Amino acid sequence: MTRKVDGRGDSETFEELRPLMFSIAYRMLASVTEAEDVVQEAFVRHQQALDQGVDIASPKAYLSTVVTRLSIDLLRSAVKRRESYVGQWLPEPLLTDDDADPQAHAEQADSLSMAFLLVLERLNPVERAVFLLHDVFGYGYDEIAAVVGKSETNCRQLAARARRHVKAEKPRFQASAEQGDALAARFFAAFTQGDLDGLVGMLAKDAVAYGDGGGKAPQWSLPVVGADRVARLFAGMSREVRTHRITVELHQVNGQPGAVLRTPDGQLVNVFVLDIVDGVVQTVRSVINPDKLRHLGPVADVRAIRDEHRVRRD
Repeated sequence: MTRKVDGRGDSETFEELRPLMFSIAYRMLASVTEAEDVVQEAFVRHQQALDQGVDIASPKAYLSTVVTRLSIDLLRSAVKRRESYVGQWLPEPLLTDDDADPQAHAEQADSLSMAFLLVLERLNPVERAVFLLHDVFGYGYDEIAAVVGKSETNCRQLAARARRHVKAEKPRFQASAEQGDALAARFFAAFTQGDLDGLVGMLAKDAVAYGDGGGKAPQWSLPVVGADRVARLFAGMSREVRTHRITVELHQVNGQPGAVLRTPDGQLVNVFVLDIVDGVVQTVRSVINPDKLRHLGPVADVRAIRDEHRVRRD
């Protein structure tokens, strides 16, 4: 789908509206690569319309419509792919370190977190679009009706139904970003050191770890539940981290405390993100599927690394 936008005349519109369009597409699709493709296609169509002499009174309205409709189509086509996905499915991680605004950080943690995106997965594509456009991005129901091709009354009903689902399952997070970052730093330090007792002390009793390898990288296939089991899992992984001299870099991931793991030559191995509630780690999510990490840079062949280690050890 990716094509380059013709730079003849509308680069200012692109620069001004691209962040908003990407924000809509990413929350709709939970995929960085698909969101970037959708946004690029929307601007190509916008440029083509201008080249054909179409009078576009509001580029924002035009682009919002195209981005949302393309996203709805992709979500509908993704249903079968999700059903046949190997192991647990998680969103593509988005690094959000550049955000220095505390208020913006809170908003990100609320509507960008993996936990929130997973709640949105339970809505149908149109409900998801209406809810996001109204409750997250502040579009009016008259604008949304034009985007999704439904009446304002219907859009209000869709938003209300979606809101009930989201409210029932909406995740809670650590109120203070500073406290969350500090706990994450201690957690990943304990992880790299293989400090089992330290890990247990930072995990909620009913903590859960989810992993997404997509069948393309080694990963635990089912959720790991309970502080002791999660701590043992991470203490075990720490031995591989030290053996392969893998570095653990602290990052904000989807508005939450997290970390990126890299090989000594800088290739990506894994991305972790933490949900912190009431001062402890409630949930750990691990994305190691290489297809979901390529937008962040070169990705390591984890299977090859493990095989090489076994050969040397034997």
